[in-house]
Amino acid sequence: MATASSQLSAFAAGLRFDVIPEPVVRRAEDLLVDWFGSAVAGHGARAVESITRFAQAMGPQPVLGCDTPPAGAAEVIINRSRTSPYLAAMANAAASHVAEQDDVHNGAVFHPATVVFPAAVATAQALGASGQQLIAASVAGYEVGIRVGEFLRRSHYKVFHTTGTAGTLAAAAAVGNLLDLNAAQMQHAFGSAGTQSAGLWEFLRTGADSKQLHTAHASAAGLMAAYLAKDGFTGAAQIFEGPQGMAAGMSSDADPAKLIDRLGTRWATAETSFKYHASCRHTHPAADALLQVMQAHGLKPDDLARVVTHVHQGAIDVLGPVVRPATVHQSKFSMGTVLALVARFGHAGLVEFEQHFLDAGTQGLRDRVTMKLDAEVDAAYPQRWIGKVTVYTTDGRVLQGRVDDPKGDPGNTLSRDEITAKALRLAAFSGGATPAEMQAAVEALWQVAKWPRVGVLLAGAA
Repeated sequence: MATASSQLSAFAAGLRFDVIPEPVVRRAEDLLVDWFGSAVAGHGARAVESITRFAQAMGPQPVLGCDTPPAGAAEVIINRSRTSPYLAAMANAAASHVAEQDDVHNGAVFHPATVVFPAAVATAQALGASGQQLIAASVAGYEVGIRVGEFLRRSHYKVFHTTGTAGTLAAAAAVGNLLDLNAAQMQHAFGSAGTQSAGLWEFLRTGADSKQLHTAHASAAGLMAAYLAKDGFTGAAQIFEGPQGMAAGMSSDADPAKLIDRLGTRWATAETSFKYHASCRHTHPAADALLQVMQAHGLKPDDLARVVTHVHQGAIDVLGPVVRPATVHQSKFSMGTVLALVARFGHAGLVEFEQHFLDAGTQGLRDRVTMKLDAEVDAAYPQRWIGKVTVYTTDGRVLQGRVDDPKGDPGNTLSRDEITAKALRLAAFSGGATPAEMQAAVEALWQVAKWPRVGVLLAGAA
């Protein structure tokens, strides 16, 4: 009898470009360009540079200033060097998660791009795969990772960072597809990936660097699992639903049916959301709802006496421990800080966090924001992330705000012009590429399906 593990493995191994609907291909291109902007944004970030130094110290000597990678080499985007696919995946996965602007799938509570694309691009560069092969592999990674996140469900996310856990399987699926694994080999790759999946939320309490380690490990470990399977290495046959598998050890409400939910007809890749604000996605619905109220009533920050955000339990679990953020990255997990920046500047972008998260004005408003569990919002989550706020003004008014589709969700998505502009902003902030370099790279990436071979994404020596 076919198990959920075997069916998901067969799907990931057999997926090819010509069976993917055109709208899904176009969305995969959107997601690739969006991810690339976040990867360039990692340039100069302390935690990212640390992981990159480690990767390059452990691997072959980096090759600098070469637009055409040597055979078997892959690109490290933040410094434009070349190294092994494994170490490039590690470095680029760390880089693309630090700005907190990489994509998210609501139902899985999972950031696919930051684990799928680093592994897939590195492998495609090393193999000389085509752009169409890269897209097909990336879609395989998204479809698998999203379903694993949905399978593990809410109890998992309370303790585990799903991007670090489900992400390992997503990366294995993408790389395994590029390596042309058969269904049995892909199932072994999943077994090896699942036994390595990891990532705990405890780091948020002290603002530690672990979130970048989660994505670096997931992408690289998934890549390793696929390459090992190609070499005959075996893994657990039922890593998801087995009596000592992921469900048993990492979830109390796992649903194996989610692993094979409408495989080949429901394209979860197209359900993925873009991030507009440079902060934890759990803050975005409330931020958009607050903006709605302020714009509708012409409010200024000084008009806000108190703001109550009506949220799902997942937001409380993740954001609740962050009371007095001490670092820029930790402040992106503070509901009060995000809403204070949104109220003051109209958005919570990289510059606003970098320059203003500790301002007296930001801190004063931050401490007037509270979270309250809302039954409607919690029941809708994670399939829908509803934003609801109650705003108490200094002149005694009580105002309500509600957003059903936060900016970036499929029902309120970003256009290609907006995705391009976002990528250019991210590069300008980090200094990882000049405007001309970034514009050229993005324009080329929009044509990825026509590439006969995946080469470097960011040409020239840094």
